[in-house]
Amino acid sequence: MDNKKMSEDIIRLVGGEENINDLVHCATRLRFSLKDNKKAQRETLEKHEGVITVVESGGQFQVVVGSNVANVYAEIVKSTSFLNNASSDNSSTQKTSAVSKVFEIISGSFSPLIPVMAGSGMLKALLTVLTLLGWMSDSGDTYKILSAAGNAVFYFLPIFLGITLGIKLKANPYVAGAIGAALMEPNFTAMLEGDGGHSFLGIPVVMVSYASSVFPIFIAISIYALLDKLLKKIILKDLQIFLVPMVSLMIMVPLSVIAFGPFGTSVGDWIASGVTWLIGVSGILSGIVLGGGMTFMVVLGLHWGFTPITLQNIANGGDPIEAMAAAAVFAQIGVAFGIFLKAKKDRSLRSIAASSGITGLLAGVSEPIVYGLILRYKRVIPIVIIAGSLGGAINGHFGVLYTAYVFHNIFSIPVEQPMSIFIISMIASMGTAFLLTVLFGYESKVKSASAADAAPAPEQVQTVKPAAKAIDLKKEQIFSPLSGSVVPLSTVPDAAFSSGAMGRGLAIEPVTGEVVTPMDGTVTSIFPTGHAIGITSAAGTEVLIHIGINTVGLKGKHFTPVVKEGDAVRQGDLLIRFDLEQIKAAGYQTVTPVIVTLTQKEVEVFETDQQQVEVNEVLLTLVD
Repeated sequence: MDNKKMSEDIIRLVGGEENINDLVHCATRLRFSLKDNKKAQRETLEKHEGVITVVESGGQFQVVVGSNVANVYAEIVKSTSFLNNASSDNSSTQKTSAVSKVFEIISGSFSPLIPVMAGSGMLKALLTVLTLLGWMSDSGDTYKILSAAGNAVFYFLPIFLGITLGIKLKANPYVAGAIGAALMEPNFTAMLEGDGGHSFLGIPVVMVSYASSVFPIFIAISIYALLDKLLKKIILKDLQIFLVPMVSLMIMVPLSVIAFGPFGTSVGDWIASGVTWLIGVSGILSGIVLGGGMTFMVVLGLHWGFTPITLQNIANGGDPIEAMAAAAVFAQIGVAFGIFLKAKKDRSLRSIAASSGITGLLAGVSEPIVYGLILRYKRVIPIVIIAGSLGGAINGHFGVLYTAYVFHNIFSIPVEQPMSIFIISMIASMGTAFLLTVLFGYESKVKSASAADAAPAPEQVQTVKPAAKAIDLKKEQIFSPLSGSVVPLSTVPDAAFSSGAMGRGLAIEPVTGEVVTPMDGTVTSIFPTGHAIGITSAAGTEVLIHIGINTVGLKGKHFTPVVKEGDAVRQGDLLIRFDLEQIKAAGYQTVTPVIVTLTQKEVEVFETDQQQVEVNEVLLTLVD
């Protein structure tokens, strides 16, 4: 599906443009602030092609789409006006706690900056590697120029945060940025080097450095947002264009250097010192909590609370929090590679595990592992906790520090100091997760999506209901519901099927227009359009047969179901008639995925090695 169509579907499924207050994105998620979360069609979104999952956390409705998020976001910006509509009604019916509101502001302010911070951090890591190898001197002009590129976003963080906070708090972002810039202005910073006291209108000013600081600008812009609203109420509209910014700067810059700045700096130092003290009391225990729990903190959005502390710690020489939390990422990668090895003949699952594992290892983006594997296979959850806790405890005990803001991957190792200890913890986390996954395996999906193309017509989505009673499954055969050519699922021209996100199986290019029952069972789902049907066996195995690609667009034309939902069927019974030639003439592909969407136990799926199959020949064999 192209990005434009996907963006349109997502906007529609979150309740339309009129239901959106705000939208930002991070490395993998579209983070919506909705007026009413109940208006969003969450289940339909989760089944949409290209959507990994949906998370509601910190007052945000988060749609996880993976590394393509920037392109989808760009299409949303092009086709909507709510991001620029300052006069729209932004009242929300969502009830959020003060803590959730704080997390939402923090995440909304940092999310737009994550790509540039991560890129800058990786540039700093590269410079570290080049100097360690002796390929570049840290006193040369080339190093200094590249170092400036890597340091800029962190040094001038008050300016960038001022802008993003202004946007998030619906104040003028450029005035907010100017407040941050005033704290970095050369005439002001030169006062740091002078001896003696400084004052403003006779009021003493405590001079501190605001480079790379976080808390002072958070406090200053929060107050400025309130001042901005007040000034717009009392100043004539014709004069607001220059008078509101002028008065805001005259009031906020002095207040920032007199009160908010020193106070915010102290708060940041106190929190950072408190965290460091706690880690000093028990680095091992802190490492276990952060390394073992960070995977789930990310899912819940709680990790944003650490970001200001992390940046404050980096500015002071290094952060122990992210060093310990990094173990969770490498534990996730180990699980992905373990599933890749364990899946054996399940080519679709191996493809997902390999691609997400490599992405995590090389880029540090682990959401595809978390949502595509860990939250789908319950058995690996304790494995991630154990492996992450082990690596986190090692880093915590030996005092490893994270010295630059980067995504955790093999290329960012040089920013972790001491590097040798970090490498040991990384190997421990990844190796433990890999070995435990290989030894104990993974389990069947806790839930499955049904109908990849249901998103264009949400009223047609139906949930396949699992069997109420699980029966011991030793070996079960799924017979071919069609006659035709066997096609590997990975080659089907629909990512929801080819990625394995829907389940495991094969596809058939049919030569006749009849679908029969692949095993004894019950019709648990049949779409009103007649293009897809779900069957559940007595053993609790669910099979989805999806006739053609995007054929929901035919709106039932050329499909004639002969059964209804709830019917008991025997293997070989006729389920659906369809006009093969008319569907092709309408421009639709007829390749038909036959997918095992749910089993009651972990099973190995063995596919037929035949190139051609006839109705009622064995297509898949499930072995407990």
